[in-house]
Amino acid sequence: MTKGTRDRSLPALSRRQFVAGAAGLLGAGAFAGAARAQSAIEGVLTAPNRGGWTDQFDTRAASVRNVASYQPVFSPSTLSAMQQAVGSYNQIAMSGGWPQVPEAGKLQIGAQNQAVSLLRQRLAASGDLDRSAGNSMSFDTYVDAAVKRFQARHGLPADGTVGEYTYKALNVPADVRLMQLQTNIQRLSAIQPDPGRFVMVNIPAASIEAVENGRVVQRHTAVVGKIDRQTPILDSKITNLNLNPYWHAPASIVRKDIIPLMQKDPTYLTRNDIIIYAPDGSVIPPETINWQTDEAVKYLFRQNPGRMNAMSSVKINFPNPYAVYMHDTPQQSVFSQLMRFESSGCVRVQNVRDLIVWLARDTPGWDRSAIERTISARTRQDVNLTNPVPLHFTYLTAWATDPTVVQFRDDIYRRDGAEQLAMSDAQPTAYAAGEQASADLPY
Repeated sequence: MTKGTRDRSLPALSRRQFVAGAAGLLGAGAFAGAARAQSAIEGVLTAPNRGGWTDQFDTRAASVRNVASYQPVFSPSTLSAMQQAVGSYNQIAMSGGWPQVPEAGKLQIGAQNQAVSLLRQRLAASGDLDRSAGNSMSFDTYVDAAVKRFQARHGLPADGTVGEYTYKALNVPADVRLMQLQTNIQRLSAIQPDPGRFVMVNIPAASIEAVENGRVVQRHTAVVGKIDRQTPILDSKITNLNLNPYWHAPASIVRKDIIPLMQKDPTYLTRNDIIIYAPDGSVIPPETINWQTDEAVKYLFRQNPGRMNAMSSVKINFPNPYAVYMHDTPQQSVFSQLMRFESSGCVRVQNVRDLIVWLARDTPGWDRSAIERTISARTRQDVNLTNPVPLHFTYLTAWATDPTVVQFRDDIYRRDGAEQLAMSDAQPTAYAAGEQASADLPY
């Protein structure tokens, strides 16, 4: 799979409000209500010579900055914004959708190509480019800014270059995007956000929000589960931090990963500071195991704290039936990948120390300096949080905290019901019973 770089306050919403909002949206008068809301917006954002709403769906200048928001995905306004967006996308679909952009190689600023004219029409239909920019074949600075805005909304590198994944995102039909929005409204309506502080992991976006008093105070890039080792959807509370943790490889990792690695490189365990223990606690030398069989599965594999540890500096714990957790990683380069679906079910967190300082701030004796000092000393230490922080792992491939800035992501686990929404070529495989992985490899 091609890899590259990737981009990136309101009171809590009660379950009753969510459900009521969703019911209103999905009912018979949903689109009419959304259209009225859109008309109200257009009344405020009046512009001369306006045609249908698609002429200037977003009258603001195309800008990547306009895509970013401090408003949480789990907020009272999200459902309302999605409702308005559904009304708008419904009108696009009923009007015949937007044009397909033929793949004409990489398009970027300075290009002259017939496909650029269709690209302009496509970007104008979704509000990324003002209609006044025209339909010329020139890829100018206006198109460059509009492409960057479109890419930011779709979780793609906002580099202004139209390549493989940008073409794929551009050419998802409007009615499919409409269905995607409706599907995610149903998902969101079933969620009950927490008042005060909480952490939300959005699996398709491979991103994390730390929320406090209705505002995103931290946003982290994440790495989540592979297609065949999926990160589960769950609700829990973060209760405990392990600083400089041991890593224990579950049987599924030993069978699927460590045994094949040892077959290729008998020094793998030694190089990664992983020790094998028998049930009686005695140490088993790696060379005494037959790596051509599953013999190794009956032993305990433990990696010592240190720079090679799979969890690096910290493990973030929360009760759950899947034995998954969040953690640091020694391989920071994975956070710059476009497709960050690389783990065995757990969630790796970029800039994790900022997050754990925020989590532990109410726990006496554990400010940033104490945490950094402990990590630097390579001292194994558990920190029980005085105030556990609610945590939500969710699966949202579409959302809008602003009705004119609709976010879409790859349906990596293929749960939205349309093959075009899964941009990657990888195919999922079914789990064997009890094979949900509970940890990540050391890289």
